[in-house]
Amino acid sequence: MKISIVIPCYNEISTIDEILSLVRNSALEEMEIIVVDDCSTDGTREWLTSQTKYEGLELVLHDQNQGKGAAIRSGVQHATGDILLIQDADLEYNPRDYPNLVEPIISDRADVVYGSRFKGVGPHRVLFFWHRVGNGFLTLLSNALSNINLTDMETCYKAFRMNVIKSIEIEESRFGFEPEITAKIARSGARIFEVGIEYYGRTYEEGKKIGWKDGVRAIWCIFKYNLFK
Repeated sequence: MKISIVIPCYNEISTIDEILSLVRNSALEEMEIIVVDDCSTDGTREWLTSQTKYEGLELVLHDQNQGKGAAIRSGVQHATGDILLIQDADLEYNPRDYPNLVEPIISDRADVVYGSRFKGVGPHRVLFFWHRVGNGFLTLLSNALSNINLTDMETCYKAFRMNVIKSIEIEESRFGFEPEITAKIARSGARIFEVGIEYYGRTYEEGKKIGWKDGVRAIWCIFKYNLFK
C-alpha cells in the first residue's frame, strides 16, 4: 500500500532537514511525502523551495499563515496514497513508529489508527505536569461525548484509510483539528485502533507552539462537533 505522509510545517528551520531524512529513511516500502509550509518566516520556506536532495518531495505553500488544521486540509487534497499519515515537522514524534501505525489498516482490522503517547511503549520525555493533565481532561471530555475510549485524542500521529479522511470535511484551521476529526471519525462508525508510540516533547524555548487558548478552543470544538454538527 502507498502511504501519503503529510507534514504541516511552520517555522521549523532547525528540524525540517532532520525530520525529512527520518521520514525518507523509515521502514515504509512505498510512500509520498507532502510538506505543507504554512507561510514560515524563519527561512524554512526558502530552504524547502531551494533544496534538491529529497527527490519526489511535494511542496505545498500557503500564502498566509492559517494553522495546522488548514495545512492538513491542504495535504489531504494533494494526497494520492491508500493511507494518509500525519507527521509534525518537529522531532517530537519518531517515524520509526510508522510500521506499527499503519499495520492495523494494512491488515484490514482498522480504518483509523491513533498513536498514543500514554500507552507506555517506547521512550517518553518527561515534561509539563499541567500539559499532561490538560491532555487527559480533553481526551476524557472527548471520549464522554463521542462514546469511544482513546487515551490520547490530541496526538499528532493519526493514520487514516484514504477514503475515510477524504470523506470528511475538515473545518478547523488551527489545533481544533484534533477534537473535530475525532468527533467526526467516531460518528462515522470507522474502526479505530490505538498503538503506543515514542514521544520526545519540546519546551516552549525549543519551539512548542500550542498554548492555553488552543486548549479553550479544543473544549469548544469537542462540544461543537459532538453535539451540534
